[in-house]
Amino acid sequence: MEQVKTVAFHTLGCKLNFSETSSLSRLLEQDGFVKTDFDNTADVYVINTCSVTDNADKECRQLVRRIQRRAPESMVVITGCYAQLKPQEIASIEGVDLVLGAAEKFNIAEHLKTLTKGDSAKICSCDIEEVNTFHSSYSVNDRTRTFLKVQDGCDYGCTFCTIPMARGKSRSDSVESVAAHARSLAANGVKEIVLTGVNLGDFGKGLHGGKKREESFYELIQVLDEVDGIERYRISSIEPNLLSNEIITFVAGSRKFMPHFHIPLQSGNNEILGLMRRRYRRELYAEKVALIKEIMPHCSIGVDVIVGFPSESDAHFQDTYDFLHQLDVSYLHVFTYSERANTPALEIQPVVPINIRHERNKMLRNLSHKKQQFFQEQHLNQTRKVLFEGQNKEGMMEGYTDNYIRIVTPHRQEWVNQLVDWELR
Repeated sequence: MEQVKTVAFHTLGCKLNFSETSSLSRLLEQDGFVKTDFDNTADVYVINTCSVTDNADKECRQLVRRIQRRAPESMVVITGCYAQLKPQEIASIEGVDLVLGAAEKFNIAEHLKTLTKGDSAKICSCDIEEVNTFHSSYSVNDRTRTFLKVQDGCDYGCTFCTIPMARGKSRSDSVESVAAHARSLAANGVKEIVLTGVNLGDFGKGLHGGKKREESFYELIQVLDEVDGIERYRISSIEPNLLSNEIITFVAGSRKFMPHFHIPLQSGNNEILGLMRRRYRRELYAEKVALIKEIMPHCSIGVDVIVGFPSESDAHFQDTYDFLHQLDVSYLHVFTYSERANTPALEIQPVVPINIRHERNKMLRNLSHKKQQFFQEQHLNQTRKVLFEGQNKEGMMEGYTDNYIRIVTPHRQEWVNQLVDWELR
């Protein structure tokens, strides 16, 4: 009788990666593998990588070394963005057996059948131009909120970004297929779906991508709003130039789309935005925030911002800081710029010293903390619905209000995956 094989997963990076890891896990479980915790000894370890920052690359190498110490006979598979961008570099890491690029990761089960420990690392990758199909994925049973991937790739050319090189051109599922996934998830008891993608607002270019949109993100959210059983949707992140006023107005009137937007800004200075090749100016960003707050005063707005981009002077940074300070947003995700191979930003001078990048990051993280506190204080003594998640963390459970205020309370099993009226104190 053939011995059952175990597989363990570790995900680095974004919500999109989490949804894809969950789908890879289901593919291998259908093939007879038994999933185990990453801290356990497993026959196969799969690391789904990110490559947005240098830190993600380092973390991948550290994880492989840890596996080597714990289970030197186990198979190690690396996939994700780092695997697509630098397959040779990963293959040279001692202990790595298989490197799967963007086109091959969903064929993982077939690749494992032919893999032998001890051979040199096998690279299964192709030119990113050849990656032209969309694979739907979603996380389920991993957490109460399910991340549903509806779009992949990006046709934008931001000068700091490797994602188009790692994930290929913009392509997406169909409205009909996404709605079918939502109905299936609802039947499995899922209450909240987070819509994810690389460039979510660019949804609608079809399974193979193209210059024209066949459908739109606005059409998608209208159809999803009618799906029975799903109580909540969140839009994970959407570019300001693709966040149309009709989308904002629709969310304001929707029972199911939560009053919560995450809108990348990257810089609050127009000169730096130009060097980044972003497709908007800060005035448009401010207009979007003002409209959201006018029709949804209780709405939570998150912002991505990069500090230390090449040529960002003290004056440029102060401009960003002042812009964010006066903007009615709820929290910031602050990224320290890190040089990425083959990106146009490498040509831009002068380079900002690392210590100054870190100082600016700290300043904006402190501002974020104040913004978050102020936003939460505005809602004190209000009663809002909280969807509690299943994880028991040392006797505590957590959940989020509709407008993304995190609530932590002693664990009660009867509240898991339930919407509970909660008075904010």
